[in-house]
Amino acid sequence: MRLTVPSEPVPIQEISVDNNIKLFIKREDLIHPYISGNKYWKLFYNINRYLDKNPEKPYIITFGGAFSNHIAAVAATGNAAGIPTLGVIRGEELRDKWRDNPTLLFARRNGMNLKFVTREEYRHKEKLTEFLQLEFPEALVVPEGGTNEEAVEGVKMMLNNQTKDFDYLCTAVGTGGTIAGISKFCEENQKVTGFKVVDDDSLENKIVELTSRKNYDLIDSCFGGYGKIKDENIRFINDFKEKYGIPLEPVYTGKMMQKVFELIDEGYFPEHSRILCFHTGGLQGIEGANLLLEKQNRNLII
Repeated sequence: MRLTVPSEPVPIQEISVDNNIKLFIKREDLIHPYISGNKYWKLFYNINRYLDKNPEKPYIITFGGAFSNHIAAVAATGNAAGIPTLGVIRGEELRDKWRDNPTLLFARRNGMNLKFVTREEYRHKEKLTEFLQLEFPEALVVPEGGTNEEAVEGVKMMLNNQTKDFDYLCTAVGTGGTIAGISKFCEENQKVTGFKVVDDDSLENKIVELTSRKNYDLIDSCFGGYGKIKDENIRFINDFKEKYGIPLEPVYTGKMMQKVFELIDEGYFPEHSRILCFHTGGLQGIEGANLLLEKQNRNLII
């Protein structure tokens, strides 16, 4: 199996707001049931070009945390393509608990082998990558979050004739690959707005390395930190789904959309602006988030 361009365009839905603003969301989450949103496009060229080389023993290695959308997407891709996969997972304490984690359980059911490393070892992924590349010289090693030059090129597929009509293009920002691709390939007159969900001072340097254009702004949308879920986030996500029929997850797209609504209320966007937000998928993370919320006796994401 190779990743292919869908025959039908990804739908764009309008979100009704006031303030003389036109707000829309591009449903990249619908592109594939398991290889969801921007992960599909980040893997598109990585996987297809790797298969073009026809290695005798294909093997995919990647990195991620306990609830990583990227881990789930790579596992599903490997399963569909018949390629063995290895996920290097941050947190040695998960070694005996992975069955209780819906993301890691999904990855194992899709055939992914899991290698658990300490958080200190994980911080030195470059050394881990060198070691694994020596052990598996034929393997494709995809970085955490899937962000590399091939990923940035794949993100270009999220842009088409339909997206050219918007003044602002908005995306959540984790490792920087998606905003780099949108920035690099969007129209000259378009402004890109990235919503940072991780407190990483090196993030802008990473984006600069991947795109030569500075047509974007980065806005803090951490709401307390990466992966942290506040009660206001839960309320927003549940209200959004009830009103618009669109599910959001709490780490990326949920925080982005909440911040977009706040900025609209504050007058950040000029009147009559046409804003397009990219739904980057990751809905598999809701189950894991709800497990944590349930343990804390808090409201769940519907």
